Amino acid sequence: MTPPTPSVSTSAATAAQRASLNPGLARTGQSTCALLPPLAADFAHDSIIPRVTATPAIETLVVKVGTSTLTAGTSHLNRRRMLEIAQQIVCAREQGVRVALVSSGAMAAGRERLGLEKRNGRLPLPEKQMLAAVGQTHLMALWEQIFGMFDVRVAQVLLTRADLSDRRRYLNARDTLRAILDHDILPIINENDAVTTEEIRVGDNDNLSALVTNVLDADLLLILSDIDGLFTADPRKDKRATLIGEVREIDDRIRALAGGSKTGLGVGGMSTKIQAAELVTRAGASMIVAQGARPNVILDAIGGRPVGTRFLPVVTQIESRKRWILSERTSGAFVADDGAVRALKSGKSLLPVGVKTVVGEFERGEFVAVRDAQGREVARGITRYSARDASRIAGKRSDQIEKILGYNYAPMLIHADDLVVL
Repeated sequence: MTPPTPSVSTSAATAAQRASLNPGLARTGQSTCALLPPLAADFAHDSIIPRVTATPAIETLVVKVGTSTLTAGTSHLNRRRMLEIAQQIVCAREQGVRVALVSSGAMAAGRERLGLEKRNGRLPLPEKQMLAAVGQTHLMALWEQIFGMFDVRVAQVLLTRADLSDRRRYLNARDTLRAILDHDILPIINENDAVTTEEIRVGDNDNLSALVTNVLDADLLLILSDIDGLFTADPRKDKRATLIGEVREIDDRIRALAGGSKTGLGVGGMSTKIQAAELVTRAGASMIVAQGARPNVILDAIGGRPVGTRFLPVVTQIESRKRWILSERTSGAFVADDGAVRALKSGKSLLPVGVKTVVGEFERGEFVAVRDAQGREVARGITRYSARDASRIAGKRSDQIEKILGYNYAPMLIHADDLVVL
């Protein structure tokens, strides 16, 4: 078994604790970024189809770490690898990037915790879920311990497909993740494997990380794996295989290049990464698949340096969101006063005080039209309140919501991010 991680008595960073995992991190009095080795410039293949598109500034980043990366090719979690990833994430945060981490490895952590070796063949679902249940707490404890060395607070978020397909639960998940980030806490996300059934499983963390990227309207999804990116052929079988630096469009030719996972420790191969890329790029974000063992891979990615394979967005995030909202049927309407209509046109949210009437029956998270006093539709968006609740707070100030309803989802009926002005 892997030796236990040294205990941590405080969340403050200490040189001794970091050095116990990585002797190169023993220096003190410097920022986390200063402790990192020089950015890698020579970790690439001799043959690369180059990237030519400039990388825009990254404000929100989702990092997905696969089981093969966390175990470094073994059957147990590799603490040093986890520390290297954590240090890069801390450095990215110091540069002002909001980061969410999607972490695989619960089953590997469960095996480690129980002293079990990986067996050949497929495990029964109850045994998989048992390992995930045992391992998830162990995995989170390790992440909390490691990030605590840098005084970074973490939050565990376990999701299922149902959380992201039902509109109300989707809104709750999004609001929770945004609140975590707004409080400078690092969300660590995984699928709730211990309780999910086939009907509500996302199925793999590549697709889960893509859904999280879209929930957060993140700029970039970085998938760290045991592969360097997408190749023109399988590099383990064909020495002439060339790493593709940039993919502008995912077509049948690109899908045909997808292969499987090398280690078999996780459920995601290149095919699931292509699926994730389609989800992300259609929503207006970029995605990079890169080798998790590459030094400073996260910082290279956000810095625009060539790393792995980058999948380019096919639309802007604004265009994608606008198409989505406009394509949905509205369930009701808010009739707004002239002041509220002017505010919407200047990019503001729709507040209860600006609503005169609520029309129709709808639930929180449904699509609702906004009409002016003449009945013309001036906007539409996703409501934070049901028709029943909205009727009770219409015309009232936002600071009165909790007193009237007994709870407060948000100070607005429709947030500007969830609204399209027509």
